[in-house]
Amino acid sequence: MNRPHDSAGIGAAMRRIVKQAWPVLISQWASMAYAVLDTAMTGHASSDALAIMGLSISVYVTVFVGLMGVLHALIPILAQHYGAGRLHEVGRAWGQGVWLALALSVLGIALMLFPNIWLAFSGDVEPAVRQGMASYLQALCLALPAALVFRTIYALGTSVSRPQVVMIINLIGLVCKAFFNWLLIYGKFGLPALGATGAGLSSALVAWITLALGFGYLRRNSWYLQFNLTLGRPRWRDQQELLRLGLPMGGSYLVEVCAFTFMALLVAREGVYAVGAQQIMSNLAALCFMMPMSIGVATASLAAQAIGAGRHDAARRISYAGLSAAIIGAILTALLLTTQRETIVALYTDDAEVAVMALALLQIIPVFHLCDTLQCVNSYILRAYKIAVVPLLLQIVALSGFGLLGGWWLGFGPAQGALTPLTDLLMAGAPMGASAMWLMATLGLLLSATLLHVWFRRVAP
Repeated sequence: MNRPHDSAGIGAAMRRIVKQAWPVLISQWASMAYAVLDTAMTGHASSDALAIMGLSISVYVTVFVGLMGVLHALIPILAQHYGAGRLHEVGRAWGQGVWLALALSVLGIALMLFPNIWLAFSGDVEPAVRQGMASYLQALCLALPAALVFRTIYALGTSVSRPQVVMIINLIGLVCKAFFNWLLIYGKFGLPALGATGAGLSSALVAWITLALGFGYLRRNSWYLQFNLTLGRPRWRDQQELLRLGLPMGGSYLVEVCAFTFMALLVAREGVYAVGAQQIMSNLAALCFMMPMSIGVATASLAAQAIGAGRHDAARRISYAGLSAAIIGAILTALLLTTQRETIVALYTDDAEVAVMALALLQIIPVFHLCDTLQCVNSYILRAYKIAVVPLLLQIVALSGFGLLGGWWLGFGPAQGALTPLTDLLMAGAPMGASAMWLMATLGLLLSATLLHVWFRRVAP
């Protein structure tokens, strides 16, 4: 079994984390590339299609990430069982996670079937955009059950330090996604050109293909036989354990992603071009976020295995090693974002108005990413210790209260324009409301990172 050794120092722990993190990173990039493909392929069709995609993906990501966060309670639970040698408990807990994923998919579908509720925040949105958004989300309802159940396979592979297979499956899914997008968005081989709706149907097809591949692998790989993987019957006691940890974890994920969702919905007031620029910013920030997320997942998995084995000193060293690795990665990413802004925007859109606004907003994203990295890894470390309620409360204060509400207050609310001198300096040429939202979101992430790290130092001094 892959368990951290007590004798391993920070350097050795960093190597173990990187070894486990890179397949997670590629897997997450492949998953995120679905949205990037949808945005890029529809964005080159029309600005209306890009607006539809921007608003729709914001809603879907909010729903999916919140529910996915609940399921990620499986990672510390399974990892602690694995670290303690309770192998059959790993299989039983995974089966309960599958039942929970199916139940959560019903809730998620209900939330996506009524897009006009979400658009209440966006003011006067063009009827064509509303109709396209409803059609795209209906298609994604078909994808959600398979996507959530697949996250239980992801959690299993991650918690037992075997993330490579999920990476391979996601890469296969990415190839399928590109082909189906080309087929359905543009209407090839005699099929109708479905635009944004075609992108949603493509996601549904790929979700079920990847789930079938994941289940097929678990059934045929002899190494997983030791866990006696079985679905069993839903057990309320096991569901309670998952929900006790998963609900606050899902809440934390939701708090983080809601900033992007409500930013997109509010920025829609500044016009179609601003929505397109906001979508490019959100896509890029989410793509960069996969690096600290992958390091955070690997760190949490290895730390939880050490905790399950009773090796608390090793868990603490692994935690600090994860923070160190993430900071190095964030600095390198920030340098890339600073030097390649024009090239990056050109990959997303041919629309000159959207590109100008996106380039202006992108001036703050290197700093945003550094702050995002710190708060992400600290939150994952606390989850390894099965601590989820306090991080949720801290993130609500920092990200929702200070960052999101502060951004609304200063960008669209009673204090609109108060940050204009500062945003003109940092993001010259950016829309006033969007720039205020991004500046306050950055400061909210910095506050969240500080509070979470202070709490970690209290848990593991």
